[in-house]
Amino acid sequence: MAALLMVLPFLAFQLNAQSGLEKLTTIQEGVKSKRISSYDRTGGNNDRFENIAPGESRILAEIEGAGTINHIWITISPEAPELNRSDIILRMYWDGNDFPSVESPIGPFFGQGWDETYPWTSLPLAASPVKGNALVSYFQMPFAQGARIEIENQADVNIGAFYFYIDYMEQENPEPNLAYFHAWYNQETTEAAPEGENEWGLLSSEVGKNPLGERNYKILSTSGKGHFVGVNYYVNSPTPVWYGEGDDMFYIDGAEKPTLHGTGTEDYFNSSWCPNEKFAHPYYGYARTPDDMGWLGRTHCYRFHIDDPIFFDSSLRFTIEHGHNNYLTLEMASVAYWYLDTPTRLDPIPGKEERQLKPVINLLDMHRWRHEWRKNMGTEKNPWGNERIGE
Repeated sequence: MAALLMVLPFLAFQLNAQSGLEKLTTIQEGVKSKRISSYDRTGGNNDRFENIAPGESRILAEIEGAGTINHIWITISPEAPELNRSDIILRMYWDGNDFPSVESPIGPFFGQGWDETYPWTSLPLAASPVKGNALVSYFQMPFAQGARIEIENQADVNIGAFYFYIDYMEQENPEPNLAYFHAWYNQETTEAAPEGENEWGLLSSEVGKNPLGERNYKILSTSGKGHFVGVNYYVNSPTPVWYGEGDDMFYIDGAEKPTLHGTGTEDYFNSSWCPNEKFAHPYYGYARTPDDMGWLGRTHCYRFHIDDPIFFDSSLRFTIEHGHNNYLTLEMASVAYWYLDTPTRLDPIPGKEERQLKPVINLLDMHRWRHEWRKNMGTEKNPWGNERIGE
């Protein structure tokens, strides 16, 4: 079964990536292949940037003129958790702007949530062996007047070794109707509803409604003309109850009500019935799922709009509920990917302290929950823990 799951994405790629394959049958004019990498300029084998100190930034690539980045590969040492991939910030600048149009911790950008590494695959992004430590992008990133890619080490330890390839096409003229690649990271520990975490109506039969998306978690808010092409979505649930009753809501061109209104988190990610199993498709899947009790723990799912981009003329806002009616306290993070007709300044991403991860809930915490239940039921009783069944 595992072997089949590994093969399916590539079969689907062959069926769905016709446009990419068709390009191979056309001779390109005015194009040259170029690469910037960390190879040893002396001809030796020390093919890496070394000892990037805390607080230090390094430019990976600085390109003049028109072109399109079409492949990035990166691997880093030391491995997680010694070096937290969420403390290395990736930034990309287009056409000489002094602001980045891509800003994200490097791990989440490439689909590595929290301070973890694990293999996963999709059409535009992947984390490859060994243990997901090879970070890969095939997103097309065109520019008209130049590009700069840099990293900043916000960790408390040195980046001992940083290896990379950045492959691109040098072009005589910019692409017509050029669309600039953007990506933005967000993270939030959400607030439960004032009436409590009444998911599935477990606490009360009075279940609230949220037609306008108030208090939703924000995945993206942007202005300009363009199209949204996907998200890496990370959720850490401190409760075994299903985290994903939240609807996805897209607000196009300033709409006050959702223009596109979904029916639940798993539905947006093309799955069903509260999934908790790994699944890989080029456009969507579950790269990491918890293996504890219920949905307690960390999940990473992804959805790329390759054949079905979300188009907008002046603005787009994309939010999702944290549980139905935003009932749940969850640790949520996301990287949104989209294209615009001009490079645009991003909202600031959460700082290092805001990105500090919540500790993992474990069996000792569950035992403490039982202790609180016992006190709530009365110390003279010997509760089993499911006394409310049937009430």
